[in-house]
Amino acid sequence: MSDKTKADAPNGAKDRPGPSRRTVLAGGAVAAGATALSFPYVSRGLAAESLKFWQFYAPGGGVATQSKWFEDMAKSWNDSHDVKVELVYVPNNAYMDGTKLPTAFASGAGPDLFIISPGDFLRYYNGGVLLDLTPFIDKAAQDDLFPGVIANRMVDGKIYGLPMEVEPMAMYYSVDAFNEAGLTEKDVPKTWEDLLTVGKKLTTDKRFGVLFETAPGYYQNFTWYPFLWQGGGDIQSKDGKSAFNSPAAAQALKFWQDAVNMGVSPRKVLGGGGWDVVPNLASGYCAMQNVGIWAISQLHENAPNFKYGVFKLPTPPGGKYVTVGGGWAFVANAKGKNPKAAGEFCAWALGSMSPDSIERVVDWCTKAKSDMPPRKSALEKGKEAYSKGFLKVFADDIYPGARAEPRVPPPVYKAISDAIQACQLNGQKPEEAAAAASQQIDAFLAGYKGAPIL
Repeated sequence: MSDKTKADAPNGAKDRPGPSRRTVLAGGAVAAGATALSFPYVSRGLAAESLKFWQFYAPGGGVATQSKWFEDMAKSWNDSHDVKVELVYVPNNAYMDGTKLPTAFASGAGPDLFIISPGDFLRYYNGGVLLDLTPFIDKAAQDDLFPGVIANRMVDGKIYGLPMEVEPMAMYYSVDAFNEAGLTEKDVPKTWEDLLTVGKKLTTDKRFGVLFETAPGYYQNFTWYPFLWQGGGDIQSKDGKSAFNSPAAAQALKFWQDAVNMGVSPRKVLGGGGWDVVPNLASGYCAMQNVGIWAISQLHENAPNFKYGVFKLPTPPGGKYVTVGGGWAFVANAKGKNPKAAGEFCAWALGSMSPDSIERVVDWCTKAKSDMPPRKSALEKGKEAYSKGFLKVFADDIYPGARAEPRVPPPVYKAISDAIQACQLNGQKPEEAAAAASQQIDAFLAGYKGAPIL
């Protein structure tokens, strides 16, 4: 994982940005130096009023063990604190790729607590929404966080999000589909060319060979970044300008485009999206799926008899293996009803050296869900779980090649997303899409005054 910090990041800015928080949260590009406007927010009310915690796990989420983990955590807090936490379930699609969360904040009705990925961190940090959690976290607990995992949740040495997990991406395949096609473990793809060749052999009238996310959003960008990096590409250069107009970017865009054009990959995914393994891989809609470590728990919970294998992301000619390590983090609304209680809750839940806090992280990563832990103590305590099965495959083979998910402002994310969509589904030439996206990114970066892009 990258442990790049603000000191060597381009476009560093110590001061809070000037643009309207309302505009930033809505995702629009704004001119540098725009006058800051007052941010609307709900009246703080009484301290005893419950804190609303928006997330897509509980109560009643898609995986029962994960819903229970959240419910047990809230109950444990509520049993011992005056200020209560109320879980508010938001469906995954509406949360990740919809407008529900940013719209709520832009209208002054944002939740007191919520979860964000690194990919959307700058929207909320630059919008002035995120509470500095550092004062609530003991130094020992701060040091317990892996530097490469916490770096993209920090600005100027301060922590604005407490990660609950790290989620590297990999490829999953159906053992039965491989057997039907006369393939064995020896045929597991190691290169991009292998993946398309094997994918073609696995494609039938009723099944696609391999599935990549096709819906635009932060998740699709997240899953595409490793293919950019494997060829030596990047989003931004060390001088702070766009690095997107590169052979590596065009190559990665073409790879996903070729998969669809060959009929090996679907134009539309099933279920909740490309992250949802049961309706896609386990149902037989595809034979291989690009998905993350969390799919282990999804399959265990909802398709326990499905036989599958996991392998590292294949690489391009002359490329180097890289995957991406994302994951969600607890954050608190600096303009909420009771920011102090919200900050205390985040630290209590995930950022304390108390045995309960450490065990909570272990249970989330090895029992409720399947993830790599963001804390050294949790990795040590859960080492038995990572010594067997598919968690061992991730720990030993896949995770060591992980690089932290980039955090970028919404206009940069959108330029990349548009390039992926234009190539994958609309037939645009990859070189042209990469050049157009790079031009948009440079135009935005020229006036960008927010926190460093990592």
